[in-house]
Amino acid sequence: MPWRPLPRIAFAVATYPFQTKVENELPLEIGDDLYIIEETPDGAWLRGYLLAPPSLLAGLTSVKGQTLEARVFSGIFPRSCVEIREVLGDGEGGEDSENQDGDTSLHGSDLNGSRRCSDSGKSGVLSSNGKRDQDVDDRRVKSQDRSRQNQEASRQARPRRSIGSNPASQKPPAPVPMLRMGDETATSINEPLIDEIASCLREWHSTNFHELLLTRQYARLESVSQLIQTIDTARRQLLHSLLTDREATALREKTVWDLVRGNKLCGGEVIVRDPAQRGKVLVGDDSVIDITRLQSIMSLLEDPPLPHIESTSLHHFMVDIKSFAGSSNEPATLDLYLVAKSVGGSLTTLTETYTVDVPAGGIMGLMAKEAQLRTLFTDLTSADVGEGPSADSELFLVVKVRAPQQIVATKPASRSGTFGPTNTSSSKDKPTSSTGPKASRRSLMWGSTRSAFSRGGPRLNALSEHPDEEKHSGDMPAREVVVPPSTAGSVSGRTSAEGSQQLQVTANRLVGVGVLSLKSLVKDGGESERVITIWSPSPTANPEPLETSKGWDNLIRDVLDSESGHYEKSRRAERLLVYMKTFDHLDADVLIRSTPTLLSAISKTCKMGFSGAPTKPRSDIYVTINEALLARQNLLSRYGGSATSISSNMQGNNLVVSVNVRRQSGERIDACIFPSSNSQPFTTWTSFAVQRGEPWRQTLRLSLSPTDVTTCHIVLTVSELPHTPFAMAYLPLWDQQAFMSDGLHSLLLYRIDEQTQSAQPDSTGKGGYLSLPWSVRADSSEVTGPLAALRIESYLCSTRFSQDRTVLNLLRWRDGPKSEVSTILRQLIFVPEIEVVKLLSDVLDSLFSILVEYQGNDEFEDLVFTALVRVLGIVHDRRFNVSPLVDQYAESRFNYPFATPCLVRSFTRLLTKPTEPETARKLRATLKVVRHILKFITHARGQQKAKEVGIGITGSTPGFTRHLQSIFKALDSMMRSTAPVLVGSQTLAVQHFHTWLPELTGLLTTEEILHIAIDFMDSCALVKGKLVLYKLILIINYSKLDLFAQPEQRSALSANTVRWIAPHWGQIDEVTEQWRDQVRLCCSVLASQIHYLNSEIPDYIPKIVDSFLAIQSTERKPKDRFSLLFPTQYPFPSKPLPGEPVYFDESLIELSALLSASSNSPNGMQLELSVDDITTVLRNTLQVHLSILEGEAFPSNWLSVYTYHHKSTMKTLQYLAGILLESALPDPDDAEDFDTELWRLFFMTLLKLVGSGCLALETFPEQKRRAVWKIAGDVREHGAELLRRTWEAVGWDTSSDERMRYGLSKMGGYQVQYVPSLVGPIVQLCLSVHGGLRRVAVEVLQTMIVSEWTLSEDLSVIQTEMIDCLDLFFKDQAMTESIMQKLFIGELLERFEPLSLIEHDPLYAALRELIATLDVFLDLLVAVHSGDASGEASNLMNRLELMEFLRDMHKEDIFIRYVHQLATLQRDIGYHTEAGLALRLHADLYDWDPTTVTPALAEPNLPEQSHFERKERIFFEMIKHFEDGEAWSSALAAYSELRTQYESNVFDFAKLARTERAIATIYETLAKGDKLIPKYFKVVFKGLGFPLNMRDKAYVYEGLHGERITAFTDRMQEQYQAAQILTNGDVDSEVEGQYLIVSAVSPHRDLQHQVFQRARVPHPIRDYLLSSNPQIFSISSKRNTSGPPAEHYAEKIVYTTNEAFPSILRRSEIVEIGHIKLNAKETGLERIVRKTQEMTAVERQLAENESNNELAQLLIGAISISVLSESETSVACYRKLLPVVDLDDIDEVEPELSKQENSIRIALVDHAIMIKRALTSFSESSNQILVKGYQDLYPRFISTFAPEIALFAPVRPQKDTNSGASPTWQRSSPISENGQFRGNISTSLTAGTAIVEEASTIQPIALRQRGARLSFLGGKTKGSRQSNGDTTSPTQNTGGSSESISQYSRSKDNLGRVFTQSMDTDLSVNPHPRNGSIDAAASISIMNRSRKSKETVDVVEEDLGRPAEGGVMRIGSVRKRLSMLKLGKKPSRSNGITGGVSEEH
Repeated sequence: MPWRPLPRIAFAVATYPFQTKVENELPLEIGDDLYIIEETPDGAWLRGYLLAPPSLLAGLTSVKGQTLEARVFSGIFPRSCVEIREVLGDGEGGEDSENQDGDTSLHGSDLNGSRRCSDSGKSGVLSSNGKRDQDVDDRRVKSQDRSRQNQEASRQARPRRSIGSNPASQKPPAPVPMLRMGDETATSINEPLIDEIASCLREWHSTNFHELLLTRQYARLESVSQLIQTIDTARRQLLHSLLTDREATALREKTVWDLVRGNKLCGGEVIVRDPAQRGKVLVGDDSVIDITRLQSIMSLLEDPPLPHIESTSLHHFMVDIKSFAGSSNEPATLDLYLVAKSVGGSLTTLTETYTVDVPAGGIMGLMAKEAQLRTLFTDLTSADVGEGPSADSELFLVVKVRAPQQIVATKPASRSGTFGPTNTSSSKDKPTSSTGPKASRRSLMWGSTRSAFSRGGPRLNALSEHPDEEKHSGDMPAREVVVPPSTAGSVSGRTSAEGSQQLQVTANRLVGVGVLSLKSLVKDGGESERVITIWSPSPTANPEPLETSKGWDNLIRDVLDSESGHYEKSRRAERLLVYMKTFDHLDADVLIRSTPTLLSAISKTCKMGFSGAPTKPRSDIYVTINEALLARQNLLSRYGGSATSISSNMQGNNLVVSVNVRRQSGERIDACIFPSSNSQPFTTWTSFAVQRGEPWRQTLRLSLSPTDVTTCHIVLTVSELPHTPFAMAYLPLWDQQAFMSDGLHSLLLYRIDEQTQSAQPDSTGKGGYLSLPWSVRADSSEVTGPLAALRIESYLCSTRFSQDRTVLNLLRWRDGPKSEVSTILRQLIFVPEIEVVKLLSDVLDSLFSILVEYQGNDEFEDLVFTALVRVLGIVHDRRFNVSPLVDQYAESRFNYPFATPCLVRSFTRLLTKPTEPETARKLRATLKVVRHILKFITHARGQQKAKEVGIGITGSTPGFTRHLQSIFKALDSMMRSTAPVLVGSQTLAVQHFHTWLPELTGLLTTEEILHIAIDFMDSCALVKGKLVLYKLILIINYSKLDLFAQPEQRSALSANTVRWIAPHWGQIDEVTEQWRDQVRLCCSVLASQIHYLNSEIPDYIPKIVDSFLAIQSTERKPKDRFSLLFPTQYPFPSKPLPGEPVYFDESLIELSALLSASSNSPNGMQLELSVDDITTVLRNTLQVHLSILEGEAFPSNWLSVYTYHHKSTMKTLQYLAGILLESALPDPDDAEDFDTELWRLFFMTLLKLVGSGCLALETFPEQKRRAVWKIAGDVREHGAELLRRTWEAVGWDTSSDERMRYGLSKMGGYQVQYVPSLVGPIVQLCLSVHGGLRRVAVEVLQTMIVSEWTLSEDLSVIQTEMIDCLDLFFKDQAMTESIMQKLFIGELLERFEPLSLIEHDPLYAALRELIATLDVFLDLLVAVHSGDASGEASNLMNRLELMEFLRDMHKEDIFIRYVHQLATLQRDIGYHTEAGLALRLHADLYDWDPTTVTPALAEPNLPEQSHFERKERIFFEMIKHFEDGEAWSSALAAYSELRTQYESNVFDFAKLARTERAIATIYETLAKGDKLIPKYFKVVFKGLGFPLNMRDKAYVYEGLHGERITAFTDRMQEQYQAAQILTNGDVDSEVEGQYLIVSAVSPHRDLQHQVFQRARVPHPIRDYLLSSNPQIFSISSKRNTSGPPAEHYAEKIVYTTNEAFPSILRRSEIVEIGHIKLNAKETGLERIVRKTQEMTAVERQLAENESNNELAQLLIGAISISVLSESETSVACYRKLLPVVDLDDIDEVEPELSKQENSIRIALVDHAIMIKRALTSFSESSNQILVKGYQDLYPRFISTFAPEIALFAPVRPQKDTNSGASPTWQRSSPISENGQFRGNISTSLTAGTAIVEEASTIQPIALRQRGARLSFLGGKTKGSRQSNGDTTSPTQNTGGSSESISQYSRSKDNLGRVFTQSMDTDLSVNPHPRNGSIDAAASISIMNRSRKSKETVDVVEEDLGRPAEGGVMRIGSVRKRLSMLKLGKKPSRSNGITGGVSEEH
């Protein structure tokens, strides 16, 4: 298929999935990003690259924090599956150019520049008319970083420009080539959050997910996952506009905070998005005040702060009954109401009752249609629902379930929820059930069939407590079961089945109660569905504790009584499912109208009482029927007689109360009783039935006309069903000219007879219950006994009637005597607030009418004024929202025009004597309500003017204005007073003054009001303490007043504010908390005026700067609370901080924001207008900006604010540069006037700004990059231009020759002042990716180099500064392409290109040398910092090379820092030895000189000290690391060096002693330890894939502790993931790829070492001596161990490494490879030692687990090979390599043994000791395999190793066995004679036959250590036999056999190969001692046969192993040795030995 390339790369998106069929096709999924490079001629197929999302597996090799790159795949795909979105051009042509030829193919489209294209998938790039499809053109392309694999496509592409729907809003191109800034979609204009969410999700996936997975932070990952689902759902809802405006607003705010939480969870910075602006990222054009405020909240807090505001809204709860589950087919009634339970436990009913009648059979369809299942509980306050800081109650929903029951007079009904059996006819009277699916519904959850109703929602299914009960399958018709809403009980006559008429009584009875806590609903808001469990009393205890039962609440006990105190889940009414939703609104009616979808036609259930001040007329009377006291001993009252007892016929099982309301005449008032909010009114209402002693607790609402209230009364009758009433009581509603007081009333129960049936007396004057007392007297029971009573509660909720007589008298003041008016006014202050609030308007009318009536009377005016202040003071009572009512009254009802002068006079009289105590108290109360008093004055004045106009008076009234101004003059006088008694009044005046000013608008002009405000503020000039803070808050409130919103007033306020706040901030000697608060409030003042400041800015900036510097100089402490920024109240609101305390200072944050805002002001900073010294202002301003850029004002991770300050600082520097260039750049003739430090500070600030990492967009992930680009734009470009301009300005003009040589127009001059101090920052800019900034930095660097060369002809200073700078830069900054490519080096060389044409130019030569040094240094820095900080050898090598470079450059401080970083790195990964070796590099810098002092270091933190002290301290750290790493040789070397210095340099014997003790401890550790030598591996790097410095090189690696080759290869594979590892074989050096050839090597052991000349040397000590510092390693290449021993040999390859181990790199390069061949003796020695070690290792493992039969068989097999004389592979064969001595010839002198021969003999002895120890342990084992092995092998061992046994175990005669027994080790062995054993082995074992002591008599190794195992080597004593002055053994010699072993097994069965892994086990294992004796004759015989062997032993023991000449010990005369023996006598204990090896007892 032919392909043709596209002229430009096209960007496309897959719109249809595509499945591949051939190999080169690309599978597509919807949404894939594609870059197209080729197409077929017909355009049907395309070729390109697919950018897939990054794989999480790529995170395994990624650097922490680095964004994973997209995966790139290439292939072909069909044209129909993709949509072309954009054609990437070279940007040279016009952007609007279009292809007019209509060519639909990609090839034919001629587009210049980057442009958006429409594509339907079939037509091509353009539509048929040549125009772009507008719908698609408005879309924005998803932002995706191109990966490195797409370099071919990237080189041809240019950054795309963002083309939205608004062409004028196009953004500038990105600042860095090929950097995509994240194009936005068209929806971002209306819904910015859509793109923000997408950007966040992409970043989290590519940057954070893999880190969370790899670090196993699964909990955080789960949180992020859930958050992503929530955010993605929100994005979809916003994208498709699925929400209402209110819902969308709430969702935006929630989503913004979800993004904040997500960024925090992922460890990123918080980007400020403003919910008020639809989630838009706040940018540089927005208010810095808003950005700073939001940034602080989002960064420090977890949730948006909700400041506590006394809300005027009320709470409303909607309750919707979804379903009800019960087990009865009878109807039920649900009563719902709200109660509040206080902390103390008291219960308060809050609302009326809402009743729902549940019909029989559960048919609820009709009721649902009529909205009878929903109600809205209205008008609840915050205190009611338990909100607010002072809330002390909890809100509950109570549900009472009532059900009808037929009354049986003889038997009471059960209250347990199931009723007792009824009469026989009860079941017959039930209506016949019809068939139908509704009455009997099967539970989907529990499988039972119960009656339940549901309205289409989730249905609650009944539990089956009686599974065997009869199931009904029918339903009753709805009309037959609906019960009319009448009384709770009724009597009806029904016809039974037999046709007889029977009287039946049905009454409601309480079945159960359910309670639901609304605490969580109130707290969280919103809506929820809850299940309410219904509970009933139970006669028995519940098996499950109630507290743990689901649905239980202890409130049940308060609302439902139980005689037993037990409860159970009700069986007739089980559960209720309700849906609840909360609303907040001031008016419930308005809420219902504004929410028709939810609340249409809903029934309201009102609160019983007022929620604050009533705004609507209401007159409700609530009566609660509690209980009747009708016990047996209670007496019924009678008319005209004494009380009588209750009839004995009354059982008290079905008591009900009937209620009606009557007038004085006894006439009943119709339809006035409402038992619930949704019921019809009743004339007579009857309660449900209860048993005697049970309460009703039913509340009724009475609705009566005002005329009836004062005359009517309530009549209550008590009856027991089915009988008539037997008692009555009444309650009058009006008592003593006022309504009956609220509370509990005990009503007397009178027996009903002819006298109590009527209200009034009859014609004879008798009777009439109204003439009887209605309440129980307190002493009645003492006279007559307890009286029957009915307890009820009454509560008045009325705006018409009052229960307070003072209020009623005030309202009727005209009807009473005038003398009582003053009394009433004085008593008004004691009236409860609610009584005043209910009748507020009437009370105010009365007060003003009195005031007008008595105007001119100072006493009455003051009394009324005081009463008015008392009434208005209720405004500040939080329980009542009275302020709107007062305003409404003043505007609509107040009509007292002549009240003005009275109010003014009274207020003035208070102000004239403010210091008098009584007046001061009244004044303080008055100052709180002056606003309302002024409102009344204003309205009265307006009404007075209207009246004056009406009577013809039109002139002005200066008298009133003068009186009014006199008030404020008196107020100003009070504020100027310093009397302490006025502090309270002054504070109140300052706090409330701003509320007074708007009320003056009707009396004074705006100008006059402004003067009053200014004068009042001026009067506060002398205030102190907290009053200063309230004064500043008053200025803020001035700025908020609409009264001063016009430009003239704002300008006047701004001008005066400067002097008002000037004393309270700026320079100060001591920073106090009070001053900090003043500064913060000054910041708030400026923040409120910042948008219209003009000429005031130059006055403010010095104050801002001075305050900033003063606070900055103080110590900042961590804080656990955050005070919200820019506060406008005091105390400042604050929030607790989650997590650890944070370092920040709110005042610094606010000051920096104000400084930034002033720089962005349209009027500029105008510093040239400042009255202060301009130089000082400039210097301080630059210092503040530098501090801000360094992150001292606020945390630098506050991304939005930090970025914003970069932009604002750029503007400030541009402005300051103009001032500096104009006024701070003297003529060269006046060069001494040049302010070097000021310009230095300017350049440092500028360089800090443009070099900030906050602007390095190229290193950021997508979300952060988009935000920074939006906020700041390309600040670096502007900074580069400013740097060029200012740097050239401080230079002087160059000569023509200099211009020709260097190409510079300006050079030198003042520039030389900043070399080398600014070289470092300039070099940092040279490393920038930003091309423009880098070019300017290179130009500046060129001038510095030329200037320095011109002055000194030396660039070493430049080089030093550049090295220091680069080191610090790489320490903090991330790697970028420009750094790794070293772009600036080439550009710098280009700048000096003219010099390259001059031959031997010294400057160019010096420059080339400088650049070469920098090139090497940069390579080393990149190599060290580009990889991860792991222990990989290549990384460590790079560090060491860098450190070597620094040491050569004499940069000791940097070198030392890298040394300690390397040591810390090694320590952290567990390489303690290597960490100590790294510290040695630091120690080598110093001499052991106690007089030379070295300076202090910052990193590491080391004080100034002498060289000796510094080196000693480092040595201590080294030794600690060596000991932690068990590198004993390195530790001993360090200790030895310290010992030498202590002993011969500083003569510190105390430290010397400690050092010696430490050395002794190490040797003791070596003696006791069993440390294994490390494993070593040879690794060869082959293949062209490795760099040249590693290719074909071989290294020896030190493995980890106990590491096998498989684990090592796995570790190497992790480091070199692309390499293929081979453990055998080889590859060619020129092969492609990477190959690692790995093999195990071992340290080469020197067989000539002295340790082989000593027996019984522990294995760890031998390893330590042979392998502690290996540099030579070997592997066996060939070995021959068959045939005669003399023919055995071994060949080895020996590798010599560059350095000995341990090394810092844990590897060393192999520098030499050699081959050696071991002779027979060397081979034998090596083999014997290896076999001994291997068998010892198995023996040790077997000792730990004797039951391991596999190990047992293995060890027995190995021993059998060694002890079988016929075995060819037995190591005993190497005895043949030793010279043979004829023992029969006593004259023959035993030949001298060579060093190798002696080593073989000692090795055989060690081998025999090992076998002896193992066999001995076998004999005591419980494992029969081992016992059998002992029996089989021990005789052979005695036979085969007889010579060795004779050497290490000579036997004493029998008589000597008890004289010096060894206290530790003893052995017994069978005795052989003439080669045969006497008796069997088992007999000898059980008889306790002695085993020869295992301890060797051969001289041990020549070491200082003498442990318990060498206890037989005692000191010399008198009388000891000595040879050549050395110790000899006191024991006599015995032998195992007199016959030489002549034959060895030739068997080829060699089990030695199985012991290749265990070479490190201690040889000395303590066997168990056994007691016994040896036959003396046998011992003597053996001794005689082995005398020459004993001579050898004596020789070996001579001189503690001191070798003779040639390394061979001299052997004395045999006769001489024999003459020393005294056979038959006890030998001398000459050596003080604790026990000989043959001594036993």
